[in-house]
Amino acid sequence: MFTSDRSKQRQYLKQAWEKYTKQEQLEPLELQLAKIVEKHPEYQNLINNLNSEYFPEQGKTNPFLHINLHLTLQDQLTMDQPKGIRGIHNKLLVKIKDEHEVEHLMMKHIAEMIFNAQKNKAAFDLDGYINALKEL
Repeated sequence: MFTSDRSKQRQYLKQAWEKYTKQEQLEPLELQLAKIVEKHPEYQNLINNLNSEYFPEQGKTNPFLHINLHLTLQDQLTMDQPKGIRGIHNKLLVKIKDEHEVEHLMMKHIAEMIFNAQKNKAAFDLDGYINALKEL
C-alpha cells in the first residue's frame, strides 16, 4: 500500500473492500481502509473503477483521495503527529459529537496543506496546518 503508484494504491483499496464484503481475513491496514469505505456508501461502487479520473473543477470528488485523506488523518491521530493533533481532534469531538464529521473538517486542512506544498514546491507547512485546525 505504501507506494506512489496510483494504480497499485487503487487496486489495494479495491481488494481490501472486496475481501471485507466477502468476510475474508484482512490485514490491519486492509481493515482500516474497509471501515473507511463502509462509512462512504457513495464510494463503494466507484472504487471498482480503477482508471476513472476525478476533477474537482467538474464537481467530482475523488473517492480514492478522500479515503486516503481519512487514512492519513487517522494515522496522524494514532501517532499524535504533528504534535497536538490528537488534542485538537478530541476537543472537536466534544464540540461536534460526530467523529466522521470531525474527520471531514480536519481533512480539508490536510488537503489544503498538500495542495499548497505541491503548488509552491515546498515542504508541508505543519505549523500552518495545526494553527488552521486550532481555529476549527
